[in-house]
Amino acid sequence: MVEQDWLDDEHVRRLSSRLDNIKKTACGDGQSRCLLCGEAFGPQGVTAVLCVQCKKHMCSKCGIRSNSRTSPMWLCRICNEQPYSDSHKNADGICSLCEHVFTLAATLGSLEFSLLYEQENHALHCSIVKAKGLKPMDSNGLADPYVKLHLLPGASKSNKLRTKTLKNTLNPVWNETLVYHGITDDEMSRKTLRLSVSDEDKFGHNEFIGETRVALKKLKFNQKKNFNVCLERVIPVKKSVGGSVRGMALYEDDLQEGEDSEERGRILVSLMYSSQKSHLIVGVVRCAHLAAMDSNGYSDPFVKVCLKPDMGKKAKNKTQIKKKTLNPEFNEEFSYEIKHAELAKKTLDISVWDYDMGKSNDFIGGCQLGIQAKGECLKHWYECLKNKDKKIERWHVLLNDNTVQFED
Repeated sequence: MVEQDWLDDEHVRRLSSRLDNIKKTACGDGQSRCLLCGEAFGPQGVTAVLCVQCKKHMCSKCGIRSNSRTSPMWLCRICNEQPYSDSHKNADGICSLCEHVFTLAATLGSLEFSLLYEQENHALHCSIVKAKGLKPMDSNGLADPYVKLHLLPGASKSNKLRTKTLKNTLNPVWNETLVYHGITDDEMSRKTLRLSVSDEDKFGHNEFIGETRVALKKLKFNQKKNFNVCLERVIPVKKSVGGSVRGMALYEDDLQEGEDSEERGRILVSLMYSSQKSHLIVGVVRCAHLAAMDSNGYSDPFVKVCLKPDMGKKAKNKTQIKKKTLNPEFNEEFSYEIKHAELAKKTLDISVWDYDMGKSNDFIGGCQLGIQAKGECLKHWYECLKNKDKKIERWHVLLNDNTVQFED
């Protein structure tokens, strides 16, 4: 990976000095006269060309032309000399001082972002700050960029997050924070975050500009880490291998760990036993990375909660339906009147469904909490029994378990 601070101080000093000299000698207005030499434009004057960076006009002699695309693009010498914290290459990717041919990565632009993993909340905060010097993708010499995030291995539509699209810019400023919920410590030790920048095209296919990847094990828990790196051209493999898994298109280079492809999502549940009311209060907070069940690549999820056995209709509750999302937020609570001593005999069934109008709903996944459960499900139930009047939240993996009967 090409880091932006790779140039030594002497090169930066010389570049800055040269840039200052060019600015001092510039004598045109960039509109009716060449920005640099001051020659007038027009039939009797010089030919005007437009700098794709600063949008000022210069004559063709003072500009630097790139022939890398079907339509030629120009840079004025001021923008061309910006150090690649601002771009110290010329339009052909060649350093004007050391005549070093840059790797293709350096011509794609840079991306500034920060990552923070909150261990207690199991949340990975990805703050996308800005990009600089992106490769022009449109005929106007600009781009309509956005940033897309994926967790690897096991990339799917359910764990894709993206920023808003910014129009007509090569230096977008997003200042947007995207959050992955339900990320475990184990996943932080083995997952990689892929950040890719693309150009949005309403009338065709979105065009890939460049990407960078961060191994999450490099992060220290509860400490924000800032990044400012050059984008690399790693072409994403969009072809799914062996078909799709429950609507989750896999990436070819992400099939090293098969268990990810089977995961149906996760759910954040809160439990509290109120000793004053003799009630068990179950909270359905949110779901994350649900399997896509509809042809549009999403689901219309809702959650069912049932306390078994022998609780009758009062035991069954369900949340509202959230349309077209794989990461729904519910924040709903359900209350069950029950003596504390009887909780040890009960099982809490939690199931997530995809709503389908006019036909049977699709089962996405479920989990069971109770004394007969295992792992986190048992631990969560036990902590609730042990700590009266204390709300305890835990993430649980949703399973498509045929041995458990979840009713539609």
